[in-house]
Amino acid sequence: MIYPENFENKIGFDTIRRELLTHCDSPLGVECCHRMAFSTDYETVARRLEQTAEMLSIEATGRDLPLESLFDLRQPLKEIQAPGTLFNAEHLNQLQRQLAGIEKLKAFFNPSHDYAQQLKRLASLSSRLDPEDDVRRAIARVIDRQGNVRDNASPLLQELRATLAHTMASIAGLMRRVIAQARSTGVLEGDAQPTMRDGRLVLPVAAANKRRVRGIVHDQSATGKTVFIEPEEIVEANNRIRETEVEIDREIVRILTELADTLRPHVPALLDNLDTLGVFDFIRAKARFAQDVGGEMPTLHNEPMAEWYHAIHPTLLISLRQHGKEVVPLDIRLDNEQRIIVISGPNAGGKSVCLKTVGVVQYMAQCGLLPPLHSNSHVGIFDNIFIDIGDQQSIEDDLSTYSSHLRNMKLLLSHGNSHTLALIDEFGSGTEPQIGAAIAQAILMRLAQAGVLGVITTHYHNLKQLADETDGLVNGAMLFDRGRMKPLFRLQIGYPGSSFAIEIARGIGLPGDVLQAAEALVGSDYINMDRYLLDIVRDRRYWEQKRDDIRRKEKQIDEIAERYNSRLEELAASKREILNQARTEARALLESSNAQVEHTIKEIKETQAERERTRAIRAELEEFKQRLAEQDPNDGSTVLPLEPLKPINKPKRAKKRHHEEVPAGPLHPGDSVIIKGGNSVGTVISADEKYVTLSVGAMRLRIEATRVERTGRKPTDAAKRSSVSQSTLDDIRERQLAFKPEIDVRGMRADEALQAVTYFIDDAVQFDAKRVRILHGTGNGVLREVIRNYLQSLSSVRRYHDEDVRLGGAGITIVDL
Repeated sequence: MIYPENFENKIGFDTIRRELLTHCDSPLGVECCHRMAFSTDYETVARRLEQTAEMLSIEATGRDLPLESLFDLRQPLKEIQAPGTLFNAEHLNQLQRQLAGIEKLKAFFNPSHDYAQQLKRLASLSSRLDPEDDVRRAIARVIDRQGNVRDNASPLLQELRATLAHTMASIAGLMRRVIAQARSTGVLEGDAQPTMRDGRLVLPVAAANKRRVRGIVHDQSATGKTVFIEPEEIVEANNRIRETEVEIDREIVRILTELADTLRPHVPALLDNLDTLGVFDFIRAKARFAQDVGGEMPTLHNEPMAEWYHAIHPTLLISLRQHGKEVVPLDIRLDNEQRIIVISGPNAGGKSVCLKTVGVVQYMAQCGLLPPLHSNSHVGIFDNIFIDIGDQQSIEDDLSTYSSHLRNMKLLLSHGNSHTLALIDEFGSGTEPQIGAAIAQAILMRLAQAGVLGVITTHYHNLKQLADETDGLVNGAMLFDRGRMKPLFRLQIGYPGSSFAIEIARGIGLPGDVLQAAEALVGSDYINMDRYLLDIVRDRRYWEQKRDDIRRKEKQIDEIAERYNSRLEELAASKREILNQARTEARALLESSNAQVEHTIKEIKETQAERERTRAIRAELEEFKQRLAEQDPNDGSTVLPLEPLKPINKPKRAKKRHHEEVPAGPLHPGDSVIIKGGNSVGTVISADEKYVTLSVGAMRLRIEATRVERTGRKPTDAAKRSSVSQSTLDDIRERQLAFKPEIDVRGMRADEALQAVTYFIDDAVQFDAKRVRILHGTGNGVLREVIRNYLQSLSSVRRYHDEDVRLGGAGITIVDL
C-alpha cells in the first residue's frame, strides 16, 4: 500500500516521471512510462532493475542498439481486424520497416556475440519479438521501398498505369501544339507554362484574352487578371486520364484489401511486437535517466531493509545542477537493529529533504528505476510505504493540520508492520507542545513494537531521549556550521542534533537581553544539554576534517612515491645506457691506441732505428697523444676512469656514561634538566613551585615542574643551535609578526574564553611582550572573574588591573608580564 494518494507529488516522483517522458522516443515508450507503477514482487522488481542496468551498460559502452522504426501502428492494426478494411500504403511501409528493425534487434542479442552473455534479461525480452517473415514478404510484393504500390502488384494495375502513361504522353504533344499556336497569335506570353487545376491540365491566359482561347475555364487568380483554361483539343484526353486514375485507385483499394486479409491472422502477434518495442523504448529511457542522475544497480534483497551509500534525490540534483551547485549525499541504514531513525537538527537544515530522499529512492527501486546511489548499496522490498509530510488540512473534510496528522497516524498504527516504511516529518507538531510530544512518544513506542522501519524528524527532546534508550531506535543529527551559521545538510547517525535556536536568533540579531531571558526561562539544564550537543557536533566535524586531511595527504604521498619510483627506474635505465656507451667508447679508444703503438714499433723496426725516421715516428705518436688530450671530456668521446669507492667510516658509538649523581632540591635558574620521557637537555630560566620556564635549543617552554627532572648532563652544541625544523621556526616567526598585545573574548562562553586567553598569554610570554590587554566586557562579571583567577595562578604575570575608566574601565584587564 502506498499512502497517501498524492504520494508521488509529496516525494517529488512526479517530476521524475515527467523527466522520463523526455527520454522516450515513441508514443509506445511514453505509454509504458505512464503505466509505470510500484511493485512489491521481488522477481518483478529484480527483472526491471536488471533490464535497466543491462541497457545502461549498452549506453555506457557506446554500442549502437538497433532500436528503430518505433511507429505506433496499434490503431491501424486494430482497424483491419474487421473484414473488408484495408491497410494504407504508408502504414504498410512503416510496418515493413518496423519488422526489418525487429530482425536487427534480435540479431543484436544473438548468443553468439560475446557481450550477449551480460545481457540475459534483455535477450530474454527480445525473444518475445517476431519479425513475421511471411508478413514482410507479402508487403514486399505490393509495396516498394518508397512506400508506393508496385506497378506489378496486379496485371490490371500494370495495364492501367501503362495506359495512363501513354495517354499523358499524347496530351503532352497536343499541349505543345496548342501552346505554340497561342504564342504565335499573342494569346499566351512567352514564359507561360501549363499547370494543373482539379486534376486537369490547363493554360494560364490573361483575362483580356480568355475569349480568344476555346475551352473550359477551371479557375482564376486571386487578382482576377489570369484565368486557367483547359483547351478543347485536350478535354477528351484529360477525361480519359481521369477515368484511368479512378480505375487505378479502385484497383489499389482491391489490392490493399486483399493484403489486409493476409495480415489479419497476424494482428495479435504484431500488436505484441509493438508492446515489446514500447518496453524496450521505456527501458532505454530509464537507462538514459540513470546515466543523467548517476543511477546504479544495487544489491537487491527480498526483505525490508536499506543500506545506502551516497544516496541523492534526483530532482534536487537536477535543480541544483542548473545553478552550478552540488547535492550533499546521504548514507543511511535501516534493518532489524536500527529500525527507526529519529532525526533532529536546525530548521532548513535538510531534515525534510533527507526524508524525501529515503522515500523517493525506495520508490524508484520498486518501480524499476535504478536509484541514484553507489553500487555497493543494499536495497530491500517493502509492502507499504507511508509518508506524513506537509500541511494536509482540508476545509471540505473539516480537518485542521494537526487533525490530518492524527488521521494519518491512525492509519499507520492500523496497517503498520515489519514490512512498512514510515516517513514522518515534524512528528508531534501542530498542537500544544507538551501533549503533542507525549502523543508522539506513545505512537513512536507502538511503531517500534510493531517492527515498523522508517525515518522521523522532530525537535522534541523526549523523542530524542526515547531513541537513545529504546532498542531499534537511533538518533540522527543534521550538522550545522556554527562559525558561518549555515546548515551543512549532512546526516550523522548515533547522536541527537541541536535546533541551534539561540545561535540562529543571535545570528539574526535578536537583542541579547531577550536571549538571556529566554535562556533563564528554559533553565540551565536545557541550555547546557544543547551546548553539549553543539560540542559533539564541533568535535565530530574536527576529527572528520582531520581524517579527510590524512586521506588526502596519504594520496599525495602515494603519488609522490609512484613518481619517485618511476624516476628511479628511468635513472637506472639511463645509467645502464651511459655505462654501456662508455665501455664501448673505451674499447674503441684502447684498440685505437694499441694499433698506433704497434704501428710505431713496426716502423721503427723496419727502418732499423734510423735517427731521423725515429724522430719523425715519435713526433707522430706525440701528435696522436696530443689529439687525445685535446678531446672535450664532456662530449662523451672521452671516458674518465671510475674512482674506487672510499670506505664509509662508521661513527664510533659513544661509550655509555656512568650515571652521575644529581643533587636533590628545588630547581634554580641555570640548572640543567630533561623533560620526563624525553632526551633533550634544557636550561632553567625561571622556576616556582608549580611551573618551570626552560630554554631547549632555540625554543622556550613553560611546563609543570613535576614534568622535569634535574640532570648532570649539559646542553650540547647541536641542541644550543636548534633542534627545531626550519618550517617550525618560520611558523613561529610568522606568528610573532602577527601577534597583537590585545585579545577580545566578548561573547564567548567561559571555557572558550579561558582557552583563548591561555594561548594568548603563552604567545605573549614566548614573544617577550611586557604588557597585554584582555577585553572581556562587564556583563555579569563571569568572564572577568574566570580570567583573573587564571592570571593569579601564573608566575609569569607580575600584576593585573583594570584599564583606565576613560578607556574601558572594568571591562578590560591590563596584564603586566
